[in-house]
Amino acid sequence: MATLALADDALVLSHRLGEWAGHAPVLEEEVALANIALDLLGQARVLYAELGDEDELAYLREERAFRNCQLAEQPNGDFARTIARQLLFSTYQELLYARLAEHGHPLAAKAVSEVAYHRDHAEHWTLRLGDGTRESHARMQSAVDGLWRFTGELFQPVEGLDVELSALERAWQERIASTLDAATLTVPEGPRTGAWTAGAGRQGVHTESFGRMLAEMQHLHRSHPGTSW
Repeated sequence: MATLALADDALVLSHRLGEWAGHAPVLEEEVALANIALDLLGQARVLYAELGDEDELAYLREERAFRNCQLAEQPNGDFARTIARQLLFSTYQELLYARLAEHGHPLAAKAVSEVAYHRDHAEHWTLRLGDGTRESHARMQSAVDGLWRFTGELFQPVEGLDVELSALERAWQERIASTLDAATLTVPEGPRTGAWTAGAGRQGVHTESFGRMLAEMQHLHRSHPGTSW
């Protein structure tokens, strides 16, 4: 369950970031987001390979079979929302992989350096937007506020994930609070858990936009089954 959840997180967020291709605000950012997406895709492939056929797992499962967190599947929205999603998720992923690496997890030891870059990239833009113009500050604060309710799920127990989640959550909260403070942004006061967590992404219940994203992601493979390229 834990391997599948981590793989689905990486695949889904990779696809979301890939949607920026041709739409990023500047060429340099187009390349950066594409590289992050490719890192995540590579992580997903390694993890899926531990479970079975990676193409079948990515392209032939139905929506309810995916175990990614709901944060990873949230639509890109504007650039500020994409950065806020990346900050919240990559900070969690870096802390998680660092702890898994301590326990000898083969992927985590390699991926933690990649994820550190993802987090650093998100922090850079959070500071730039949060402490920028009145418009960029407002958009960044709105993005963090809108995604905040999806973060509680990151620290819910996952079968097979041998990590002290309470300590992980405290470290995550401290890092996020520090980054938001430096960006002149406010940590949202709304709940990070609620009724939605009982049927969250880890249990195969996803938000409305996920079905549309999955249909797009799986369309080519399902339209031409068995084709080799």
